[in-house]
Amino acid sequence: MTPRAKFPATQPEPVAVGRELPAISVSPGTIESCDFLDAESVDAIAVGVGAPIAGDDELQPRAGTVHASARYRIDLAELAHRSHFKAAPGTTHVIDLPVTHRGSGAVLPWQGLPLRIILMGVGQGTDDDLRKAGAALAKVSKGLGKVVTTVAARSDDRGTRHFVEGYLLGAYSSWSRKAKAAPVPAQELVLLGPNSQDAVDTARRHAWLTWIARDLATIPSNIKTPAWLASQFVAIAKTYGVEAKTWSGKHLQDQGFGGVEAVGQGSVNPPVMVQLSYVPEKKAKDHKHVVLVGKGISFDTGGISIKRPRETMITMKTDMTGAADAFAAVIGAATSKIGHSVTAMLPLAENHFGANSTRPSDVITIFGGKTVEIANTDAEGRVVMADALAYGSLELGADLLIDVATLTGAAAMSLGHSHAALFTNNEDLSKRFLEAAEETGEALWRMPLVHEYSEALESQVADLRNIPEHAAGAGAVVAALFLEQFTNGLPWVHLDIAGPSHRNSKHHEANKGPTGFGARVVLEVLEKL
Repeated sequence: MTPRAKFPATQPEPVAVGRELPAISVSPGTIESCDFLDAESVDAIAVGVGAPIAGDDELQPRAGTVHASARYRIDLAELAHRSHFKAAPGTTHVIDLPVTHRGSGAVLPWQGLPLRIILMGVGQGTDDDLRKAGAALAKVSKGLGKVVTTVAARSDDRGTRHFVEGYLLGAYSSWSRKAKAAPVPAQELVLLGPNSQDAVDTARRHAWLTWIARDLATIPSNIKTPAWLASQFVAIAKTYGVEAKTWSGKHLQDQGFGGVEAVGQGSVNPPVMVQLSYVPEKKAKDHKHVVLVGKGISFDTGGISIKRPRETMITMKTDMTGAADAFAAVIGAATSKIGHSVTAMLPLAENHFGANSTRPSDVITIFGGKTVEIANTDAEGRVVMADALAYGSLELGADLLIDVATLTGAAAMSLGHSHAALFTNNEDLSKRFLEAAEETGEALWRMPLVHEYSEALESQVADLRNIPEHAAGAGAVVAALFLEQFTNGLPWVHLDIAGPSHRNSKHHEANKGPTGFGARVVLEVLEKL
């Protein structure tokens, strides 16, 4: 078999995963009292404007708007009205103030002040509104130096966090080999007012993990082989004191990871299983061991059951987003220093067709001994995850299992690009995840585990089939029921992120392409466990 061509060594390497986020600082005071608000050091100020209250058509000035009008000696409300600005969340109106002609002796009221004022629509000021406003500010301020804003000045810590998180997510630009670089975020954002540094730090920690997941999902699969992914996971994990272990080749086979081996054996890029373990120095009194599992298919052709239609294969470099999310969450647990142990099991494989590919009707053995009839090689994600879930429940002594995967088109068809499907066998976990979704803006919708559908997974030659023999509908439910077979009754959550993991256009804080959806909601649950 001819090895696949690699990029020449002279071509640049991908950007390092885990890029530095834009600078954000906190400064007390108001626009009226601020002593560094000058045109030499500040490029723009951004102030919030609320949408009209029901029964009224007047825009609502937010923190800093009145002070800015007073200091600049202009009526910002009148300018907003004249431009038909509605202050919907995530909208902006930029006011570029004029300067006098050279040689003119006239002195304008805003002489020496920043010449750009950005009116930020904040709607009714909800968490979601503030997140959208932050993302909008990131986009409209790209390429600037220092930007000063009071948009979150009246918010509590929660509001500050949402605004900053939205800003950082909106500031993201995708990894690219294009010669023309994408516009860079503003060099520094200054939060003027009573904003909490702790809230800023929390937002930065969560947004950084989403940046990591987005970067990993964006990098093309001719670079992003299972071995390359494993090397990135291990290198970054060691930086944060997270222990790493990998299995590949004969060691993968000897360990009994039959699912990962079966999915990856048709590719010239062999599969790898990665284990990342965070153990807190100071354990919580109610210490738990959480095992995270993330689907890590570095590219999915569908195998011999080749993916149809062909257009669906274009985004399949992102089929490892679940593994990126689980990896990011365990790093987040380490940086947050949570009191619970967290282990990420990351099954990495390229699902390809070749002389050694697994065939439809083959029977394989998953870790722990259960056998699976492969009815369709394009239902490979659940097969590699079965190994990891079984290992976590049987070998690692897990108290709780959480898995994340771009698993089924059925989930995407049901919920679109805004929500991920949540499946769980535990009511408390359902409540925790739905609350975390409210906090992070990563929307979840609970789906039912209809156990009477389990008969669709019955096989005549193995313990299970990986898909039903005949089209049975409820594809996302049946896939979740398959995974549940390997949890050994432990409390378990399954997130099917096939819909929101990728977008065809920008949408507030979600960029076009891989969104990194899932990393923040999992970390939020871990931090509040």
